Amino acid sequence: MKTPVILVAVALTVAILLAASFLIATGTRGEDTAFASSAGQLEVQTAASGLVHPWALAFLPDGRMLVTERPGRMRIVTSEGQLSPPLKGVPDVWASGQGGLHDVAIDTSFAQNRTIYFCFAERTAGGGRTALARAKLNDGSDRLDDPRIIFRQEGPLSSGNHYGCRIAQASDGNLFVTLGEHFNYRDEAQNLGNHLGKIIRIAPDGSVPADNPFVGRAGAKPEIWSYGHRNEQGLAINPASGDLWETEHGPRGGDEVNIIGKGKNYGWPVIGYGIDYSGAKIHDRTAKDGMEQPIKYWVPSIAPSGMTFYTAKLFPKWTGSVFSGALAGKMLVRLQLNGNTVTSEERLLRNLNERIRDVRQGPDGALWLLTDNAAGRILRVSPAPK
Repeated sequence: MKTPVILVAVALTVAILLAASFLIATGTRGEDTAFASSAGQLEVQTAASGLVHPWALAFLPDGRMLVTERPGRMRIVTSEGQLSPPLKGVPDVWASGQGGLHDVAIDTSFAQNRTIYFCFAERTAGGGRTALARAKLNDGSDRLDDPRIIFRQEGPLSSGNHYGCRIAQASDGNLFVTLGEHFNYRDEAQNLGNHLGKIIRIAPDGSVPADNPFVGRAGAKPEIWSYGHRNEQGLAINPASGDLWETEHGPRGGDEVNIIGKGKNYGWPVIGYGIDYSGAKIHDRTAKDGMEQPIKYWVPSIAPSGMTFYTAKLFPKWTGSVFSGALAGKMLVRLQLNGNTVTSEERLLRNLNERIRDVRQGPDGALWLLTDNAAGRILRVSPAPK
């Protein structure tokens, strides 16, 4: 009587496969299907999978998503989780170390001009640098038309680390872009004669706005908006105030949240709250006249990543909070705000055990995350069904 045994084995195999499919679909991969939070139980669903080190996410007006993969691919993801083939027209990127294809942003007038911006590590003789490009998303959504590099970072080249490369567009259309200090050149963050360790402000065509703080100053790059940064991995404009907020990595400790002011110096490497990876001392002090203090810092480091301000109503208790992914910390962080003061911190989704590279508020009010690994996913976070 072998047939019943075979049937039982087949049935058991099917059941296991169905269960595995369900766990993957809910984004839990064997963990609890709901996660506790101050807003109640959270449901985490896998909206798309099959991505290799996804880096940035941006929503198109029709609800589809643009997603970048660090190896150099940009794809469109449908609301059903289907991935397009890689879009044609993306420039060659230097996918080495931390470098590759990084942030992508949709122009505020995309519905009329179909323009996007993206930044990436560009190979040049002797190393890499951050470049910013613009292009038009073809009506067929299979390629980028007229891709043009509108800015290239100047200064000592990177061997593969600390590119920065986050983009935020202000209400006037101008673009803010973060530029890392390339790890080996920390002192250059204080040198206004190059772009290392800076946040720049440029017009959508790459030109320099006349009211930038260092325009006309001898020996200073006119694109610079602020300086004294290390490796800025989060950038967003606070819709409540219009202020530019940024997160950056410290070394061992000293990750920061900063509100960025025109022409301000944020201190790296002169001041800070961390130590070198060897344990050696980097800073003589934590504060100095003429250098800005973070509104929050982390010791030990969590490695903050993409950030977003939450303005929707799906999580009414969280409206007005700012969220950041965490790479080393493997979690989603919520900061409760009172104006420009962080009043509390909540650490979410730690049981997922995922490096969170980006976080965005979706048009549905949910939080959408990218997981940074070779089997990267897009996750949708929403209130758990009651």
